[in-house]
Amino acid sequence: MQRYFVTQSYADAQENGFKLTGDDYHHAVNVMRMKVKDHCFLVFTDQRAIIGEIINISEEDVEFKEISKESQNKELPVHVTIASGYPKGDKLELVVQKGTELGASEFVGFPAKSSVVKWDAKKLAKKGDRLVKIAKEAAEQSHRQFQPTVKLLTSEKELLELAKDYDHVLIAYEEAAKSGEQGQLVKTLSVVKPGESILVVFGPEGGLTPQEVGSFETAGGKVCALGPRILRTETAPFYLLSAISYQLELLT
Repeated sequence: MQRYFVTQSYADAQENGFKLTGDDYHHAVNVMRMKVKDHCFLVFTDQRAIIGEIINISEEDVEFKEISKESQNKELPVHVTIASGYPKGDKLELVVQKGTELGASEFVGFPAKSSVVKWDAKKLAKKGDRLVKIAKEAAEQSHRQFQPTVKLLTSEKELLELAKDYDHVLIAYEEAAKSGEQGQLVKTLSVVKPGESILVVFGPEGGLTPQEVGSFETAGGKVCALGPRILRTETAPFYLLSAISYQLELLT
């Protein structure tokens, strides 16, 4: 069943009417060719979701009535932010798409010292719009109850400032894997509490420099390895999110 994210809380939508407008209206009417009495999921900003039945289609919106509420929780018990040093090509798009499917709450891109790509403000804005769209489509496809946010930063300093707002900060560092470090990820996942936030920092293709790692450690981060193998920049976040899901969802 098709899924759409509504930019209102459930209470506001109740008051104003359950409706789709804009791009979602176009998708429902012109792409999916939905008709009166068809059903779909509507997801609200407070992570509540319902099954709605179309009762009217006008030239501007699709109007629904509530049939039932979605009862199953689809979200990870902790809020996970993936911070990626800007990689080459479309790798960040892959991270956002698959990371959304795996449960990430937020994606942050930043210019690491070894990042090859250089995006000006115009390119960052265009890239950001595309990544938001990718996250939305992936959240709909994977039946999320939350649409992840995307932030593209212009400096590493901005990320260091953001790190202060998280309960836990991990630094995925390939040198830790080479040295045989095995415990920090397990330790963090054993103490994290439901509702807490985790920021995980990943380097681009060239990895993080020792100086960058030192800066993140000063900001409260802890170095961790993701198993004994060296993972690509676009693969490492998927390992991390899968490990979190296994530890906090499948073992409970």
